[in-house]
Amino acid sequence: MGAGGAVSDGEALMAKFQKLKTDEPGVTEYAFTCPGCGGLHMIRTEGERPRWEWNGDVDRPTCSPSLLVGPGTSYQCHSFIRDGQIQFLGDCGHELRGQTVDIPEWA
Repeated sequence: MGAGGAVSDGEALMAKFQKLKTDEPGVTEYAFTCPGCGGLHMIRTEGERPRWEWNGDVDRPTCSPSLLVGPGTSYQCHSFIRDGQIQFLGDCGHELRGQTVDIPEWA
């Protein structure tokens, strides 16, 4: 998460991706809630690596490459984000592994 991890004002409340506030110049980050592991996952679209390519759509996001959270742990979460859905890969440590589900709307 960006410095402070606070959500910025003025973003769509029902979007699936939420832009995060950051104190780092030139850095843009977005977060979403993962229905698989229950965590908050973040992608950086501008700034230093790691950085993801994305289509700029907070309602139907598509990102590349895959997102890997907690590698090598029992809570590993590995997925592709495509057209507003999460495609969980088979190496996830949760019950949604191998399934594709909608990203929940930001609450």
